[in-house]
Amino acid sequence: MGNHDKIQVDLIKLADGKRLLRLTDLPSGLALEKKVDPQQPVLRQKERLFSVFEAALIQAQLTAA
Repeated sequence: MGNHDKIQVDLIKLADGKRLLRLTDLPSGLALEKKVDPQQPVLRQKERLFSVFEAALIQAQLTAA
């Protein structure tokens, strides 16, 4: 956990003006996307998404083992 250097973070602006936060684990290609809530700070949303994403990566590693 906490290995953020192998996770790519993209903030994408959609055609309708909304934004999407995408985290991608570079070694595995696993990705998680979430629409950004304009009422909440992006940094807080990013940290929450990191927590969920890291838990999913751990689960994927345990399942693969």
